[in-house]
Amino acid sequence: MLVQLAIRDIVLIDKLELTFSGGLTVLTGETGAGKSILLDAFALALGGRGDGGLVRQGEAQGGVTAVFDVALDHPARAVAAAAEIDTDGDLILRRTQFADGRTRAFVNDQPVGVQTMRAIGTALVEIHGQHDDRALADPTTHRSILDAFGGLQGPLAQVASAAKRVRAARSTLAEQRERVEAAQKEADFLRHAVEELGTLDPQAGEEAKLAERRTLMQQGEKVARELNEALDLVGGSGSLVPHLSSAVRRLERRSGTVPSLVDPSIAALDAALVALDEARAALDAAVLAAEFDPRELERVEERLFALRAASRKYSVPADDLADLRSRYDADVAALDAGEQALAGLEAELAAAETAYAQAAKRLGDGRRKAAKALDAAVQAELPPLKLEGARFITQITVDEASRDAAGTERVEFWAQTNPGTRAGPMMKVASGGELSRFMLALKVVLAGKGSAPTLIFDEIDTGLGGAVADAIGARLGRLSEQVQVVAVTHAPQVAARAVTHFRIAKDSVKDGAKGKAAKGGEKSADRVTTRVVGLAADARREEIARMLAGATVTDEARAAAARLLLGAEG
Repeated sequence: MLVQLAIRDIVLIDKLELTFSGGLTVLTGETGAGKSILLDAFALALGGRGDGGLVRQGEAQGGVTAVFDVALDHPARAVAAAAEIDTDGDLILRRTQFADGRTRAFVNDQPVGVQTMRAIGTALVEIHGQHDDRALADPTTHRSILDAFGGLQGPLAQVASAAKRVRAARSTLAEQRERVEAAQKEADFLRHAVEELGTLDPQAGEEAKLAERRTLMQQGEKVARELNEALDLVGGSGSLVPHLSSAVRRLERRSGTVPSLVDPSIAALDAALVALDEARAALDAAVLAAEFDPRELERVEERLFALRAASRKYSVPADDLADLRSRYDADVAALDAGEQALAGLEAELAAAETAYAQAAKRLGDGRRKAAKALDAAVQAELPPLKLEGARFITQITVDEASRDAAGTERVEFWAQTNPGTRAGPMMKVASGGELSRFMLALKVVLAGKGSAPTLIFDEIDTGLGGAVADAIGARLGRLSEQVQVVAVTHAPQVAARAVTHFRIAKDSVKDGAKGKAAKGGEKSADRVTTRVVGLAADARREEIARMLAGATVTDEARAAAARLLLGAEG
């Protein structure tokens, strides 16, 4: 519920701080005292449209802060959490309005967009008046109102689940049909491609290996002669190795006589012989590698050219031919098994649609039953509200073509304002005053069933008095047992039933009252400011007497006020 409201520099309000409690709170005061200004300021904190004209004259900015204490599982906290707002403790909505029209919004001191603030504010507060009956104005909300009244959350969840299954089955079937139809259009091509690629049997990376082998064989033919010549010099008939080996043996026989001269030469010749042996081994390997069967080169080239031709034909790199073959195989398999798969998916869709129809019928039956109960409950509230000749009608139509997650019914609240007149949508046939009373009756019936925790009623008793005003007060009192109710009223019968009573009035103050010195020594001018005062018992009686009597409060008015207060307590 709303626990605190602070307003600064908004129109006629310079500084205002109000503390609220549960039950029924009323705000009373003379016409023009500033009740509408207070509600406009409050709406600003709930994400309402900003306007630079709301800033008090002479100020650069104004601001409104509203503090709410709501349950941890309240939908407003879920909205805030989705916007990554810290939701520990109270929910504090703060809006700054600048004179140039700009605004800034904060929730729990975190900057947010106005849309986020409005979503949170909508979950916390409903404002109703003769021209702001949102619950009745928007027919798209009527179905959810009926479901809340009938306690149809379980059947509604079953329909939503069934609708989800229907959507999934329909999507899967459509995808399969599209795939089969596409395959059927290219059936001949696919079968030929599968056969051709199956015969070719391409492998990933095969083209690069073949190209490398082809290059090696082609180059080997050119260098084989030079390799053989070099091998002959190292290890053939023209090799120096036998001569060098003989020279080493002769020197070794002389080593004992003059080792200092002979040994270094022997070591150098040994190294040369080792190097020549290594060179011979390398040349042997190169000659062997350079040798190839011309038929192998032909086979490699034929395979390489076949892969590249297939690559050009199917417009994919040669390395992707294997994957393409797998895809074509799958498409042909889908084509072959398509009709059987489609039949199975069509059966699944039919079963899902049957389950949806059954769940939707149960929900629809529940809605029709709930509609009768809602009509009867609202109807019982109308006579005391001077709507004894009116009828409240929950109009339900079935649209089989629109099977959504909320069922097939379309719900709209209708009214017949007088016997013999044609019934129609409530917003079209009911006047402003009638609409506000219909709304009040509906809210009383729906108390505790999906309503926002705080309801604001703005002068819904305008033009009504006596028994009707008393009936409105009684219903606001009953409603406040379930949710917090704040009512702006001119009816003493309503004010008498309040738990908390605020009086709104205008005062004239000097400019200097805010600590501002008058310019040029001029005398301070008067400024008008709106103030709100909480009323204790005696002050409440005096205010209600004023509402009864008008400008001059008489003893008779005070006595009548006392009787109203005593009757409200009873």
